[in-house]
Amino acid sequence: MPKGLLDAAVLIGGYLSERQSGGLRDAVDHFVPEGWLGCYRGNSTGANRVDLCLVMLLRAMLRSDPEKADLAVSALSPVFPLVEEGDGFYRDGSFIQHTFVPYQGAYGSTLLNGIATMFAVLRGSPWEITNESVFDAVDRSFAPFIHDGFCMDLVRGRGINRRPYGDHQRGREIAASILMLGDAAAPGVRARWQGMVKGWARRNTHQPMLEAAERDDLAFHARLAAILDDDAIPAADEPVGHRLLPMSARAVHRRPGWCAGLSMASDRVGHYEHGNGENLRGWHTGSGMLYWWAAGHGDQYSDSFWPTVDPYRLPGTTVSTRRLPDGAGAGWGDTCPPGRWVGGATDGLYATVGQHLNGLESTMEAFKSWFFLDDAIVCLGAGISSQDEVPVETIVDNRRTETSLTRGENWVYLEGHGGYVVPEGVHTLQEKRTYGLVSRSYATLWLDHGVDPISAGYFYMLLPGTSAEETQARAADPAWVDVLANTPRQQAVRIPSLGITAANFWNEGTAGPLTASAPCAVLARENPDGTATVSVSDPRRDLTELTVTWHRPTTKILQSHPLVTHASPGQQLTLTFGDLSNQHGTSITVTIS
Repeated sequence: MPKGLLDAAVLIGGYLSERQSGGLRDAVDHFVPEGWLGCYRGNSTGANRVDLCLVMLLRAMLRSDPEKADLAVSALSPVFPLVEEGDGFYRDGSFIQHTFVPYQGAYGSTLLNGIATMFAVLRGSPWEITNESVFDAVDRSFAPFIHDGFCMDLVRGRGINRRPYGDHQRGREIAASILMLGDAAAPGVRARWQGMVKGWARRNTHQPMLEAAERDDLAFHARLAAILDDDAIPAADEPVGHRLLPMSARAVHRRPGWCAGLSMASDRVGHYEHGNGENLRGWHTGSGMLYWWAAGHGDQYSDSFWPTVDPYRLPGTTVSTRRLPDGAGAGWGDTCPPGRWVGGATDGLYATVGQHLNGLESTMEAFKSWFFLDDAIVCLGAGISSQDEVPVETIVDNRRTETSLTRGENWVYLEGHGGYVVPEGVHTLQEKRTYGLVSRSYATLWLDHGVDPISAGYFYMLLPGTSAEETQARAADPAWVDVLANTPRQQAVRIPSLGITAANFWNEGTAGPLTASAPCAVLARENPDGTATVSVSDPRRDLTELTVTWHRPTTKILQSHPLVTHASPGQQLTLTFGDLSNQHGTSITVTIS
C-alpha cells in the first residue's frame, strides 16, 4: 500500500475510526507480513529492507503496537554491517543493490532517507537507534558521488533515463536526508555536513536547490534555508582528491574547476541495468564511460542527454558497433563480463585505473587505462580485438553542446569545455540528435579501429576546462607525458613534472622503472620534500604474494603497512606484500625517503 497513505494516517490518527485504522493495519499485515523481515535475502535486503522496516514502524505508530515497533527496529540491524558480496555497503564505500548494480543514487538514496527518518522518529524513545555506522556511509558512499548538488549518473542504475534533471533531484534527496540525519549526529559531524550541503546548494545554479525544495520538500526547504542564512556555517568547497571504489568498479576524481567520474563493468558489476522497460539502451555505460564536468557544465548529462545521445558512442568507451536489441543481456544488472582485472591504485590524490573489458554480447576485448592527474586524464588502450565483423570504436568524447570545435594537427579544442591531445586520425562530428519532440546538439570525437581489429590501441589526453592556447601548448610538448608501455601485458606512463610513474600490470613484467611479479596496479610518486610513496593494489583480488620493484635509489622506509612482509631500500626499492586477496582491490601505500 502507498507509504504516503500511512504517513497521512499517522498524522491524523486521532480522527480515524477504528474501522479505518484497522483496515490500514490489515493491509500492511497482508502486504508486509512479518516473515519478510525474518530473513535477509531476496527482496528484503538493503534499501528494500529499510522500506519494509519503515512501513512496519508506521504501522506500529498507527495502532500503538510496541511489538511491531520492536520488529521494525530489530529487522533494521542486518542493513548496517559491511558486506563482501551482494547488496549493501562495502569497506571501500561502494553500495550495491540488485547484486550487481552500484546504486547510491536511487536505492541508496531511499535507504538513507528511510534510516534518517527512523533516527528522527525514534530519537528519545525506547526504540532509539544507536548504530551510527550509517554516518560513515554519508562520507564514504554518498558524498563522493555528489558534485555541485547533483548525483552522478554512474550510481543511478536504470533510473538515468526517467526524466530530465533526475540527477539533480536525487542530489536534493540525498542532501535532505543528510541534513535530517545530522540532527542525530555529534555537533562536529552535523556542522561539517551542513557546510557540505551548503556548498552544494551554493554551487548548483542549473536547478537551484532551495527553489526546488520549496516545490518538492518543505521540511528540507526549512532546514536548507536555515543553514544558507547562517553565516556561522561556512559553505564547504569541493574536495580535491581521488576516490576509487573497486568493489563497484567506479572512480571519482576532483580538481579545482572540474570533476570526472568513471563507470566500468567487472566480474562483479554489470555492464548496465535494465528492468521494468527502463534503460533499454544503456548497454555500454559500463564499457569505460568517462563522465566529466567543467565549471558551469553541471547539466551536461542532465538535460535530455540520455534519450538523445548515440548509445553506441558514450564518452570514454571502447565498443563494437554491432547492433544490439533493446534490453540486450539479462535484466536487473545481471550482465557481468568475465574480466576480473578492474580497479587500480590511488594515493588519494592521483590514480591509475584499468579495465580488462569484454564487450556486451560481443567478441570485443580491450585493455583500457586512465591516469588521473592535476589538469589531465591520460587515456591508453591496447589489445583491442574483435571478431564481430563490424568496426570497433573508442569514443574520445561526446559532449552535449552547440559550441564551436577547433582542430589542430594533434589536438582538438571545444570552446568553453576543454581540450584534447589526440592522434592525427581522430574523427569529429557535430550534429543535432532528436528523440520525439526533444533535440540536442552534440560534438563527438572518436577513433576508428577498423573492422575486426587485432590488438589495436590508442593514446589520448583529456584536458578539462583548459583554453585553446593551453591545449595547443600541451600538444606541442611530447615530453610532458612519457608512455612507458601500452600493450596487453602492461600500460604505464611517467609524468616528470609531477614525479609520477604509474602502471597497470595485466601480467607480470617490467614497465619503465617498475617491475611486478604478478598482475597488479602501481602508482609511484616522488614528492618535492624528497619523500616518495608507492601505492599498490590487487584488482583481481587473488594474490597471496606480490613483489614490486622500483628501480630508484631509496634510503629508508618512513611508513610501512602490515601486509608488507619485506622491504629493501637501496639502489632500488623492493617491496614484498603478503596475502592481498582479502583487500578487495583497495590500495596499500608505503612512504619512503
